[in-house]
Order: sequence, then structure tokens, then C-alpha cells
Amino acid sequence: MKSARDRSGRNGAGEKMLIALDVDGTLVDHDGHMSVPVREAAQAVVAAGHHVMIATGRSLNATLPVIEHIGIDNGYAVCSNGGVILRVDSGLPDGYEILHKATFDPGPVLRALRKRLPTAKYALEDADGNFLSTERFQDASFGVEAVGVDFQTMLEATAVRVVVFSSENTPEEFNTAIRHIGLAGVTYSVGWTAWLDIAAAGVTKASALEQLRDRLSIEAHRTIAVGDGRNDIEMLTWARRGVAMGQAPVEVIAAADEVTKSVYDDGAAHVLRSLL
Repeated sequence: MKSARDRSGRNGAGEKMLIALDVDGTLVDHDGHMSVPVREAAQAVVAAGHHVMIATGRSLNATLPVIEHIGIDNGYAVCSNGGVILRVDSGLPDGYEILHKATFDPGPVLRALRKRLPTAKYALEDADGNFLSTERFQDASFGVEAVGVDFQTMLEATAVRVVVFSSENTPEEFNTAIRHIGLAGVTYSVGWTAWLDIAAAGVTKASALEQLRDRLSIEAHRTIAVGDGRNDIEMLTWARRGVAMGQAPVEVIAAADEVTKSVYDDGAAHVLRSLL
């Protein structure tokens, strides 16, 4: 875990906290289910007036139901691992507006990956929020049905997020291939399986949350983050109080200040209740 430091991320009376919450493996289990204790704890922290922000690898349309489920009518959210920043406002026609999108040219990375991982499946979130994919690749985190395209079409798109998945490689083989390629000029994280998320260079959940912290003039010591995945490492390091879920990989736990119970034991609820 991180070296000891001031953890005044535990709120004092009347202080508004910035609370960043991962979704999959944190608020919901790997079947997509949010338990009643987690939902009620999240709703209570929202109702207490804190700046509760979803910070997820999910794309916009897969994030909106979670925002609604925990009662955020007005606030902010980070989607696509920091590639998209939302302002949530129930008074707007769609209930939200996009404040920022970080895009990049996926061509060099896709060419390098395809050469090294020819049997992998590829999907890309474009600047308009559409998903393009090869080989009928679909995932709930996309939030929309991906449109099947040829690889050349993907190379020519402007990307917010690229996802690579291989059912034919072990995670170890996948990691070796990625290390061999190098993936210069982008930010990436490897998931639980042979799954790779790619964003623009320097773009992470933490970089987006820092923009929002600055926008809201929240002091750094009033930041809390909870997550379980390798794409949460920067966020847990960024937060004054970074909490890893009990089932998190060792490198995620190493980045955190503390560890809560697993998602199946409502670990997020324990953290959220500590803020009330």
C-alpha cells in the first residue's frame, strides 16, 4: 500500500468531499448487480450533498443508468477511463452535457496490435459516441450496440477509447505481446482477463477527476476514490484517501491507502457509510 500520509480524506463536519467511485467490481459485481446496501449507502452520500462522481471505463450510455440508480441528479461523471467528462443536470434535455472528450488517432496502435495479436477482437468508441467493432465484438460496457466494420475503417476513425479482447490468449501472453509492442503515445490498462483499454496519451480517470476538482475548487485533501481494477491505479494514487476493493489485484492494493471488503461483501458500502 501507499506510504503513510495524512488521510484527512475522512470528512470533517460540514465539508463537501469529492468521492470518485468505480462501477464494475466496486459498485456492481461482475454480473452487473448492485446490492441494496451499496445502493442505499451511495444514495445517502449523494443526499448528504457530497460531490459523488462515477469514474468508470464504461462508455457514456452504460454509465448513465448507474448515475440514475444512485440518485445523482446534478453533478459530474467520468466515462471511458477519463476520455469523456460529463456534467449531469436533470434540467437539461438529455439530463447531461459532455464537457470534454479526449480523442486520438488509433491507427498506429491498432496496426501494431493486429500484427502481434491477429486473432484478437477490436472495438473503438469514436468521437460521436458510436462503437465500431470487428468480429461481432459486443460488451455491456459499450452502452450501445457496436457496428461491425472492416479493420481499415477502424484505422481511419478518431477514437475516444479502443478495446482489445483475446479469447485465444492467456492474460500472460497478452501482457507479453503488449510489452513487446510498447504502445507509445497512448495510455492503456490491462483488465482481469486478456482485455486492454486504450485512451489518449496522459488520459486516465485521475486526469479527468483532477480537472473536475479544479473546476469545483475542492481542496486535494477532500478527495476519496474507490476502485478495484488496474485502470483505477492512477485514481487511487491521486486521491487523498484511495481505497482498493478486497478482490483487487496486488498492484491495485499497493497503490491504495487502505483495503475494504470485496464487492461480494459490499465493500463500497462500508467506505461510503464511513463518510456519513
